[in-house]
Amino acid sequence: MISFDNTEVAFSSKSNRDLKRAYWLFRIIASPSIVKFGKGATNMALKLHLPISAPIKATIFRQFCGGETISECDRTIADLGKFGIGTILDYSVEGKTSDEDFDQTVDVIIQTIHRAANDPHIPFAVFKVTGIGRHDLIEKASTKGYTPTSQEQGEIDVIISRIDRICQAAHEADTSVFIDAEESWIQDAIDQWTFDMMLKYNKEKCIVFNTLQMYRHDRLAFLQDCLALAKEHQVKYGIKLVRGAYMEKERARAAEKGYPSPIQATKADTDKDYNAGLKIILENRDVFSLCAGTHNEDSSALLMQLMKEANIDPQSEQFYFAQLLGMSDHISYNVAHERYHVAKYVPFGPVKEVLPYLLRRADENTSVAGQTGRELSLIIKELDRRAKK
Repeated sequence: MISFDNTEVAFSSKSNRDLKRAYWLFRIIASPSIVKFGKGATNMALKLHLPISAPIKATIFRQFCGGETISECDRTIADLGKFGIGTILDYSVEGKTSDEDFDQTVDVIIQTIHRAANDPHIPFAVFKVTGIGRHDLIEKASTKGYTPTSQEQGEIDVIISRIDRICQAAHEADTSVFIDAEESWIQDAIDQWTFDMMLKYNKEKCIVFNTLQMYRHDRLAFLQDCLALAKEHQVKYGIKLVRGAYMEKERARAAEKGYPSPIQATKADTDKDYNAGLKIILENRDVFSLCAGTHNEDSSALLMQLMKEANIDPQSEQFYFAQLLGMSDHISYNVAHERYHVAKYVPFGPVKEVLPYLLRRADENTSVAGQTGRELSLIIKELDRRAKK
């Protein structure tokens, strides 16, 4: 049985200085009041055009991002690769609204695909549909009974063509690409467009992956629908299984608009469905390929156990574990140490433009019960171990 408490393995790539910087960052993130103040101060500094890039780049950016450009991520890619951990280059610029910006984002995503081609240390590419198209248009395309105007339909078709450009580039480079899940009220269109890409590019292998957020109580049934569709159309279905990232926003919108929340009633329900999803995927591995995106120790251990019981080689390209850079190294490095495939999401982009991502990351760490405390306790344990050597 794997031990996630092995801090010598977990932090084998980190210097004492790295660990101390991470310690103070997680201490800050552990305080909701400090995070709230920091967000306000950062937003104010941006409005006043104060020079904040340097201090942010030296602290929170360094912890959670690989660099401002793809080439700046080369060192992180190499450092992770030394320990058998892959990189998923994630262009984390958010909040763009113009066609020019969307087309530029498509170009950068395709550059990450070209960078990944023939590099065993970069197994996947990734993108968000809201990074390449307007949120309101994707919402209209997801609304049952809504008929877009001819102009809206033309703009929606442009979004689909951008998705197709990325997936075609991935197919030509033989590099799998994740299409991230987003808010429930825009997800139906994303699910449909993702499956349309699978019909084109997943005939022989999983190039295109959909993302299922298991904090939604309808996703286990949706997973069964995915299986039936894949079998009916004889395609391979790639799944990135995650718990979810928009819980507070989802619940608030449901309360505001008076419809039942799509979010599970309890975290235990989410955990139950996540683990049930793992089992369904393993039982139907003739159809599914999996990336288990999780910071949960029990789910990680369960997937390893299920793979052993099914006599699946840990080095099977069909199954991956994934965590975010700067978080849950005790999972990533210990699972990789057991020779399973692991990859880290490595966000990149100009510091000021990645700030919304970084602030959300701080919020998520603050709101996930026990996450930051666990990170801190393991860092302290490793610093104590090294001090006693």
